[in-house]
Amino acid sequence: MTDGLGLGDAYGATLGRIKGQGGEKAKLGMACLMWISHAKRPLKLDELCHALAVDIGSSSLSADNVPSIGTLLSCCQGLVVIDKETSIVRLIHFTLHEYLRAHPEFSGPAHPTMAETCLSYLNSQQIRALSTSTFPDLGSTPFLEYSSVYWGTHAKRDLSDCAKSLALKLFDNHNNSMPTRILLKSQGHWEYHTDSDKLCLFGGLHWASVFGIDDIVAVLVEVEGCDINQIDCIGNTPLVWAAKNGHEGVVNVLLRRGDVDPNKSGSLGQTPLYLVAENGHEGVVKIFLGRSDINLNKPDTCRRTPLWCAAENGWESIVKMILRWGDVNPNEPGWCGQTPLWCAARNGREEVVKILLGRSDVDPNKPDIDGRTPLLYAAWNGH
Repeated sequence: MTDGLGLGDAYGATLGRIKGQGGEKAKLGMACLMWISHAKRPLKLDELCHALAVDIGSSSLSADNVPSIGTLLSCCQGLVVIDKETSIVRLIHFTLHEYLRAHPEFSGPAHPTMAETCLSYLNSQQIRALSTSTFPDLGSTPFLEYSSVYWGTHAKRDLSDCAKSLALKLFDNHNNSMPTRILLKSQGHWEYHTDSDKLCLFGGLHWASVFGIDDIVAVLVEVEGCDINQIDCIGNTPLVWAAKNGHEGVVNVLLRRGDVDPNKSGSLGQTPLYLVAENGHEGVVKIFLGRSDINLNKPDTCRRTPLWCAAENGWESIVKMILRWGDVNPNEPGWCGQTPLWCAARNGREEVVKILLGRSDVDPNKPDIDGRTPLLYAAWNGH
């Protein structure tokens, strides 16, 4: 840049020098930049070093492959810095991140490589040998958390044949439930991580449905003896997971099976339709409402219906779709007598309130069990 070159030219020249190192130095430098620029969250130094040490497809992890800090920084030619307080590894400037994303030829197929690396790590002898009786010390397995939580995110972006094969290998090993524990923790289900026998109920179809990997789901549902309605250790079916996370492709694959139960509840009695209404996944709601066997009014354990949830969270388009569907009671209260209108008014969901008040069968004065009306709570909360 001191010679008048633009940032792009400077980055291009430096990347050229990295590649010009040749051999393992060039490979390490480019791999480091790939991970930092495409990781789903910032990586700490030990996570990155152990990711770079993975030999894709190998059944063992070798400590000898883990690069030193000095080697890593040297191979990256000044394009990488390490935060002293957090140990997070970053690119020298945000514009470098943009440059690398705009020039994929420097890093190659990032997401397939990252998925294969994560899965190779999870399939290694060292990870398979971890005890499931206690949560692991991530200091000795620093890449375990990232690989368990994000391998499927990378695989969903671009699934290679190698990653598919490694994923199926992971699913076959029901004795290795530590990655399952970590994944469930990331999904907000920490309390269910103690019984390894129950963790085995979380099979490959559940894994692939959580991440929304259509191709793997399509393979697994055709396996002889596949129970598409299998309840896992949380109490969720694969369809519940796919619906909760808004994966339209997987929902379509699962619903094409004639033996699927589209109304089977998951944890807390929440149906797949309930979860998509709660989380605002409009496209998946359309898929469910296109079926004739959907129970639109099935409540959860707190008597909250899909309409109730959509109204509470202010999902206007979903409220409209459910109301158009037909046989639905717009005044159906939840466990404290709170109607969809009551919840929308309390939370200031003005457009939803307008939609509900536009119907002649909505009672604007229906109170909850304590006698509080929608108007009272809207005024109370300043809406």
